[in-house]
Amino acid sequence: MEIIADTSEFYIERETAVAIGKFDGVHLGHRRLLDEILKAKEKGLASCVFTFDPPPSALFGGDTHVLSTNADKHRIFERMGVDILVEFPMNTETAATAPNAFIVDYLVGQLNTRLIVAGTDISFGRRGEGNASLLKALSKDYGYDFKLIEKVRSADGEIISSSLIRECIAGGEMERAGALLGEPYSITGKIVRGNHIGHTLGFPTINIYPEENKLLPPYGVYAGQTFVSGKMYRSISNVGCKPTVGGEVSPSVETYLYDFDGDLYGEEATVELEHFRRPEQKFDSLEALKIQLKRDIERY
Repeated sequence: MEIIADTSEFYIERETAVAIGKFDGVHLGHRRLLDEILKAKEKGLASCVFTFDPPPSALFGGDTHVLSTNADKHRIFERMGVDILVEFPMNTETAATAPNAFIVDYLVGQLNTRLIVAGTDISFGRRGEGNASLLKALSKDYGYDFKLIEKVRSADGEIISSSLIRECIAGGEMERAGALLGEPYSITGKIVRGNHIGHTLGFPTINIYPEENKLLPPYGVYAGQTFVSGKMYRSISNVGCKPTVGGEVSPSVETYLYDFDGDLYGEEATVELEHFRRPEQKFDSLEALKIQLKRDIERY
């Protein structure tokens, strides 16, 4: 997958099918857009995702935490078969672009698009004035097709959105979040050396530190699975600051891998958090912690 980032000066020679949006979480609604551009590959168009970096909310003083970091998106889009990812720089200059110019200069002129796919709430350009109606209105003049994708609803009838998924994660509703995303909520990072307390207690663990802008669920213990070195392991993870062993300033994800004992330092791990088990707590002693860890692992 070709990644274009940190520049508004680019040109794609191939004709493209473009899905435009923030794609935070890459949930089932987003995947409906992605399906359309991936199908367009059968017509000879390169599939292209056009998103914004940083998200507009960060530029205008909103929450900077994200469901999907850039690295998360790279993995998801590449796995799905996207050809090109444009992380369009969001700054005061680009945010002031007139909506018409945004379409003509960037989407048509530089991306060579022949198909644009967007959701009903798409906004772009100066003050977010660009919308689906404008994309449709200019399509004939500039030689591209436009496809509007309606909101996707969950099994219980709710509109799937990044905001809804954020609420689920904030409440520790990991099963529901996973259903809306189409896969379990996950945290990825390089495995680093910890304080070896887990090994001392008889339960060796791996440790990763999430990116600072990654949205974390409530501190606590989660069951799920972990992917590392091309393999999948059932796992139990503690998300938080380890209060029993002195605590840490930055939250980490400490994970016990079932049926594994080895050295994975420096490898990248993706920890999926499928089920919330209990809140993080401070124990009176390491022995008390050991007893609880054993219970957590046996419960899975």
